[in-house]
Amino acid sequence: VLSFIIFICYIASLAASFMTAPLLEFLLALFLFFAYASKLNEKFKGVHWPLADFLRCVTAAIIYFAISIAAVSKYSDGASKAAGVFGFAATIVFAIDFYITFNDLVTFLKQGSSDSPEGHKTE
Repeated sequence: VLSFIIFICYIASLAASFMTAPLLEFLLALFLFFAYASKLNEKFKGVHWPLADFLRCVTAAIIYFAISIAAVSKYSDGASKAAGVFGFAATIVFAIDFYITFNDLVTFLKQGSSDSPEGHKTE
């Protein structure tokens, strides 16, 4: 939702060139939400879903931080400032999501690595 609000703010501002990043992040988050909701992560075991979510959080936090600094410092209209402030809020939200997802990813990787040494011991 926050990505969609930032997208709308960038459309209404002079910094319309930054609207692509929030739109792509919104669509990617929507895809992952529906993938988890429809249990695609259980059907497609070959995809490392926690890693995909982790990478989405990391890149979103970095990109939102960068474009928020540019929007606040370079443009003086209200919509650009609002998009920048919402972008900083999104950076914090994605950083928190990054931390939570990182813990899930570590648990996921420990489960995968604990299965493989047992198989090697029996051989």
